[in-house]
Amino acid sequence: MAGDETSGHHGAPTGRGLAFLTLGALGVVFGDLGTSPLYALQECFGGAYPVTATADNVRGAVSLFIWALVIVVSVKYVAIIMRADNQGEGGILALLSMAVGGKGTGTPNGLAQLRRAAIVLGLGFVGAALLYGDGVITPAISVLSAIEGLEVATPMFRPYIVPLAVLILIALFAAQRFGTGKVGAVFGVILATWFVTIAAIGAWNLSAHGLAIASAVDPRWAFRFFEVHGWRGVPVLGAVVLCLTGVEALYADMGHFGRRPIRIAWFSLALPALILSYLGQGALLLDRPAAAMRPFFNSVPAWGLYPMVVLATAATVVASQALIAAAFSMTSQAAQLGYLPRVRVAHTSSHQIGQIYLPGLNWTLMIACVAVTVGFRSSSALAAAFGLAVAGTMTITTILFAVVARRRWNWSLPLTIVVTGALLVVDAAFLGANLLKIAAGGWFPLLLAAGVFTLMATWTRGRALLRADYEARAMPAEDFVASIAGSPPPRVRGVAVFMQGTAGDVPVALLHNLKHNRILHETIVMLNVMTDRVPYVVAADRIEVSSLGHGFWRVVGHYGYMQQPNVPDLLSLAAPQGLKITPAETSYYLSRETVIPSERPGMAMWRERLFAVMLRNALPASAFFGLKANRVVELGAQIEI
Repeated sequence: MAGDETSGHHGAPTGRGLAFLTLGALGVVFGDLGTSPLYALQECFGGAYPVTATADNVRGAVSLFIWALVIVVSVKYVAIIMRADNQGEGGILALLSMAVGGKGTGTPNGLAQLRRAAIVLGLGFVGAALLYGDGVITPAISVLSAIEGLEVATPMFRPYIVPLAVLILIALFAAQRFGTGKVGAVFGVILATWFVTIAAIGAWNLSAHGLAIASAVDPRWAFRFFEVHGWRGVPVLGAVVLCLTGVEALYADMGHFGRRPIRIAWFSLALPALILSYLGQGALLLDRPAAAMRPFFNSVPAWGLYPMVVLATAATVVASQALIAAAFSMTSQAAQLGYLPRVRVAHTSSHQIGQIYLPGLNWTLMIACVAVTVGFRSSSALAAAFGLAVAGTMTITTILFAVVARRRWNWSLPLTIVVTGALLVVDAAFLGANLLKIAAGGWFPLLLAAGVFTLMATWTRGRALLRADYEARAMPAEDFVASIAGSPPPRVRGVAVFMQGTAGDVPVALLHNLKHNRILHETIVMLNVMTDRVPYVVAADRIEVSSLGHGFWRVVGHYGYMQQPNVPDLLSLAAPQGLKITPAETSYYLSRETVIPSERPGMAMWRERLFAVMLRNALPASAFFGLKANRVVELGAQIEI
């Protein structure tokens, strides 16, 4: 099948390498999915739309959980969606880059291209925005659900649950600046211990309370649940979707581990452990329906309650860490692709390129996580908000996958409709059930997503308007060189590198420099750095160099959206193509635009003002491109959009 041609960056690992990647996948990929038994099943019987914990309802609910894991995780993501990889990388931005199609920069360059891709880009932005909601809610609900186990031991802990959760969250975000590379090796061990433990507790409950619940593996119990409850049973799907939290991480982290280790980890340990855990909780509820408010911790033997709270807290911290790291990675990718302003990225590891830290985003996420923890105060209250973010992202992933299958893989229309249509039916059921919970907390991820979507759409539109303004005033480089040859200005020693946004035109900074200083350097480099819609560009394909004569050179650099541009390193690759640059004799000229909102057609005035603020606060181009401050000259320009 198309899409299965490219593997990840790990080749075909075997032996110890495969075991190491599989263990790592357990810790990073399945943290959120693995800790969902803490709060998922209890929402069926104590959430916003609870049902009574009768024997038939318990069997029906457990059957829904089991088959949701099989259909959505095993079939949709592991068997189908993971085939859509961009040079081994997955995730919604990788899928969006493939859906936009073709080679070149990650975001459409012109207004016409932007209009053609508007629907696909809009869907991708909504999906990414909902993932930010997931990144805010996951640490809060995970840590809260773990600490709430103390209530099962004694109600005296109740006043301390929220303050303790807040302290853990603050410590978690405060530790981000040190990076996770040094502790990353233990993540897999913690989650492996977690999965083995919940599987053992599930098996113990099956032996202690009877095997009657085992019939829930029959999907007819799920259908019977809806036969009995009719439309009143649909809201329960809003609780069932909670067992799928973190499923997008499975796809997004494909590039770190590869498909095979993720599949082995899922089918060999994660899936069996989750099924045993839900069956064990179900067996307890058949015997003791009153335990429905905290089925997970009530299923733990009394002697193991406190150790389980400690293990659950450790597992939820790992799960939270994975979502925080995913938010860092997605923001960095979005900035590289031109969907968000440039951001300051700190690399916390000299060995792993994916180990990054974004200070501004980190503290923003911490404030948001603490706010929702204090505001919602319980995992049950957060569950309604969580489900909508998960269901919305799953639905958009399926739609973007359909675009990729049709446009990139040339699937026939009937095949595309059959495969993605079946997936959309499941997604729509979960999404519809969670839309009923907007008033109960579902408004939060929608509000957060609306804010992030507005930022991404405004930045993308504003950049397209700036580019249109440049193109309207642009001069072809060949014409400029010809005019210089006809009336040459004084030339001085050294190399001047002028950064530009569009290859082929004269950089604005070059025109301003000539206008005000009336001199040119001996060697003029017009440099355009492009972020291609692929995660990585190898060094051999990194640079294109062409001489325009009279000391003028055109250079085009190519990077993937997972790579950090570095202009000095890029120009060092130009020597074999005839352009030799001495760093000590090189100056870099950048154009720094100041946007002035105007009444010209383009965007609403408030969006123009927002774009101007985003542009002012973006990371300076000199820092983004790895330039030394003492070699940079910035020339300002005021532009109306």
